[in-house]
Amino acid sequence: MSTEPLRFDTKIAVLLREDLEPWQRLNVTAFLVSGLGTQVPEVIGEPYEDADGVGYLPMFRQPVLVFQGTKETLRAAHARVLSRALPRAVFTGDLFTTGNDRDNRAAVRAVPTAELDLVGLSVYGPRNAVDKVVKGARMHP
Repeated sequence: MSTEPLRFDTKIAVLLREDLEPWQRLNVTAFLVSGLGTQVPEVIGEPYEDADGVGYLPMFRQPVLVFQGTKETLRAAHARVLSRALPRAVFTGDLFTTGNDRDNRAAVRAVPTAELDLVGLSVYGPRNAVDKVVKGARMHP
């Protein structure tokens, strides 16, 4: 078994608006990354099992890097992710007022792309492309 650190040629990143409350940051991050595995199955690793043989669900095969930025940084990142056609998910401020998936989708669908009140964005793709998408953001503390 190799002990060399794994280096991935892809990256999973979450960009959060810096003015969110702590509970909102956690909630938005969880929602944003939940969609990646459904559309990009290669991001999911193998199931886990402890020494007693108890099984656990598989998780991402690589780290998720969390960034933060201003509303303007998020808007620029959104434009870049769209121009690169990378797999992405969005979370808008309207989703804090809905209570279910149907209403969440309706809230996003009701707003034109350029007018979305973005509070979070997740993206997956080649390292270099994802780095360009989150350019101007800083690592979440």
